Amino acid sequence: MGTPIDHSAHYEFPAAIVHAALVDPDYWRQRLTKIGGPGATIEDVTTGAGTIDLHMTQAIPAEHLPSVVTSIRPGDLVIHRHESWKPLDGDRARGRFSAGVDGMPGKVEGAVTLAPGRTGTIVEIDGEVEVKIPFLGGKIEGMIAEQLIELFDAEQEFTTGWLGRSGS
Repeated sequence: MGTPIDHSAHYEFPAAIVHAALVDPDYWRQRLTKIGGPGATIEDVTTGAGTIDLHMTQAIPAEHLPSVVTSIRPGDLVIHRHESWKPLDGDRARGRFSAGVDGMPGKVEGAVTLAPGRTGTIVEIDGEVEVKIPFLGGKIEGMIAEQLIELFDAEQEFTTGWLGRSGS
């Protein structure tokens, strides 16, 4: 059993506008450029009617990693991310995400739900971090979960700015 990840992002925009951003390849390119870290790239993107499926690569430089991580896996941490969104169903949409790291026996997986809130839209992230390293796995999971929450907060801030600029 891994470490849970729970995060909520609130946007003062209707669900259709938030969803339109989340399935826009230009949104993703700009988001990755702004907060994706050094060398972040979109490896593959497929879009359809209100859908998107992305594969991205990001890296965390070794000097920004805790020693418990670099002692197990030296060098920069290369992260392979996948995210997908389905079309809106009324004013709701669902997505999935996953991530893995080169040379680490672990994974991050979860679901994303977009739904109306009291005002605007809520995007709920529900996932899990699992690192299969005896004795250290739980500690590393906790650190990864904390870093992911910080990343989700930065992504929420970027998305709020994107939605505001797009004249929504």
